[in-house]
Formats: sequence, C-alpha cells, structure tokens
Amino acid sequence: MIPLILASKSQARASLLSNAGLSFETFAAEVDERAAEQPLVEAGAPPADIATLLAEVKAMDVSTRHPDTLVIGADQTLGFGDKRFNKPENEDAARRQLLELCGQSHQLHSAVACAKGGEILWSHVSTATLTMRPLSPQEIGRYMARVGDQVRSSVGCYQLEGLGVQLFEQIDGDYFTILGLPLLPLLGYLRQHQGLEF
Repeated sequence: MIPLILASKSQARASLLSNAGLSFETFAAEVDERAAEQPLVEAGAPPADIATLLAEVKAMDVSTRHPDTLVIGADQTLGFGDKRFNKPENEDAARRQLLELCGQSHQLHSAVACAKGGEILWSHVSTATLTMRPLSPQEIGRYMARVGDQVRSSVGCYQLEGLGVQLFEQIDGDYFTILGLPLLPLLGYLRQHQGLEF
C-alpha cells in the first residue's frame, strides 16, 4: 500500500486510524475553512455538502505538498434545523450552543476524502442524528466546568467518547461518524483501491 497522510490535527481521527492498524503521518492542512465554504454557504448548500467540500479542500491542500502520498482529509459539520454550527469561538458561544441543543435532535455530518497528486480520488459523507436530553443551565455549567477547554475542541461542544455521552438520550448513526471520520467506508476504499490488507 502507498504511504498515507492524515491532513488533520484531530487526535480522535488519528486514534481511529491507529487503532485500525494503519500507518500514517500527520500534516495539518493550511486552509481558511470559512473562506473555502463561503460560496456554498451563500448558495444555501446543506451542511453535508459543506463537510464534503472542506474534507476535499484539506486533502487537496496537503496533497499538493506531498504529491506521491495518499492524503486523507476529513471534516464535520453540525446541522440543527436551518442552522449550522462551527466550533465555538469562546466559552460563552459554547454555552449558548449547548443550551440551544438541549432536548432537541441535531445531525452530525462527517466527510472524508482521499487525494493524490493534487486530485480527489474518492469522498464520502455519513450522517448521524443525536438527541440531547433536557438539561438545565446549571447542569450545562457543571458539564462545562468538568470538561474545561475541551468544550471548544469539537463542533458539537462534546466528545461522545468522554463525558459528553452524558448529555444524550438517543443516538442514531455510526459511532465513527460521530467521532468525525466515516471509518468503515474509508477502510473499504483503501482495501479495494489502495492495496490495504488486513
């Protein structure tokens, strides 16, 4: 199999690939995500399309600097009704977002793309629906105090693999999608087209 690069700083994504037995290097993409997504946002594109675009842009960015390596790009967007959330800029934004999501269902759209030589070879997007249980402002405050700065490290203000699981009453969808990487479709692509062997 050809060498792999993960175009992401996400420890969760790196752990998923490592736990699946893949060898890879990590190089963060140098992309202005808000600028890249602006045309789609202005056109009213759904969050799943924006996630796919951002995954492809990240893969392409790193691929142009490492043209002989297969680059994996990934991104995740959160859709809530007609709204789309990005990672919160500060603690107050995280608190407002969590309070808005309480007692409601939202969708996480996780996209992955593979590029080589500056060309997108494959991409995929998966969606999971998560229903947060009703929570009081005091409960949100206690949660935020316990997780600290981690609350701003993901688009949903939670890490399902940690304390964030306590926020939910129902989850419909793939666990890997929720963590930000549609791992099973990615592994299938790598086995079928890139020589990955188990």
